[in-house]
Amino acid sequence: MKRICCNQHEVTTVLNVAQNVHFEHLTRYETRTYTDYESIEECLEGICKIYEEHLRQLHPHSPSITYDISELFKFVDDLHDLSCLVHQSSSSAYTPHNKEWLKEKIYGMLKQQAGPSQSKR
Repeated sequence: MKRICCNQHEVTTVLNVAQNVHFEHLTRYETRTYTDYESIEECLEGICKIYEEHLRQLHPHSPSITYDISELFKFVDDLHDLSCLVHQSSSSAYTPHNKEWLKEKIYGMLKQQAGPSQSKR
């Protein structure tokens, strides 16, 4: 795989998302999105934003969106395909990571964002 560059910035993380598209009684896997991020943390935030946008579409009249990590992880599990390619500068190659790796990283990020008082529970 070639190194991906956008606007003179080296891309370190590429997120691949395939969502289910429902047509009456058929489910097709036609929606595939590739997004470039400059860091793993930006990629993890991007996954959370995808889920938050999904919730906004489900609840368009709700003034705020709240969810817990189990709901986010169910959404991740329900995606047809979700993978992350992380650039390794030592080998000049991309390392693929699956949903489980992404969920572990998201958990760590959210735990860190919650701060020390929340992580001791």
